[in-house]
Amino acid sequence: MAERDRCIGAGNCVMTAPEVFDQGEDGLVTPLVDEVDPLDSAGVAAARRAVERCPATALHAVED
Repeated sequence: MAERDRCIGAGNCVMTAPEVFDQGEDGLVTPLVDEVDPLDSAGVAAARRAVERCPATALHAVED
């Protein structure tokens, strides 16, 4: 989950998981997927790292 109102546009998410996150015209986080395929272990790991590296805590992992 991405909270655009908390995002500061640092871009760590895009650098860490470019297949999951992008930055919009305003420089704020834009998720590219609704959820990461749980069978894609590399994608899941990258998304988790992006959550951990967000300096504004604008990203949250939602796990079933």
